[in-house]
Amino acid sequence: MNASFSAPHRRWLVWASLALAVLLVAVIGWLAFARGSHNLAGGSSPASASTAEDASGVNILLDLAQTATKEKRLVAPAGSNAFEFYMSVLQLDPENKAAQDSLHGLFSPASEDVERSINNNDLDEAQRELALLREFDSTNYTLSLLGGKLDAARQVMIKQDEARAAAIQAANVQNDAAH
Repeated sequence: MNASFSAPHRRWLVWASLALAVLLVAVIGWLAFARGSHNLAGGSSPASASTAEDASGVNILLDLAQTATKEKRLVAPAGSNAFEFYMSVLQLDPENKAAQDSLHGLFSPASEDVERSINNNDLDEAQRELALLREFDSTNYTLSLLGGKLDAARQVMIKQDEARAAAIQAANVQNDAAH
């Protein structure tokens, strides 16, 4: 009896969900159309609307960057750190003094974060963080040193992996010889 009751009930849920999705798309479309018509009717040019949106975006990114800085998220996690937010500000406004000053001020502690990632053998994360800092200042000597340290750490890790592989292979050969 449950099976005969649940099939029509499931069909009803599918149709109701489909109707709700269509309604949602229609509302979103109407809102997008109304917003576009309002901008045109209001007489604001697309250039001024774009400039206002850029300024708003810059302010939002600056707020996000300041929050990330307070929370000590200088170069990690990926996509939600102060350096990436400030770099995004500079993409929208290349002359933004606040972002430039903040990036310069955060550079040394961010470099320390990269070194900490290397020391913790989180080499892929260190590589990402180092690339982020190089995007801001590709000629910085500290970054060259960190790049060398990262390369050396990768070589050590490769040697350790090769030694483990050789030990496993030797153990397998001994086991095969014993049997």
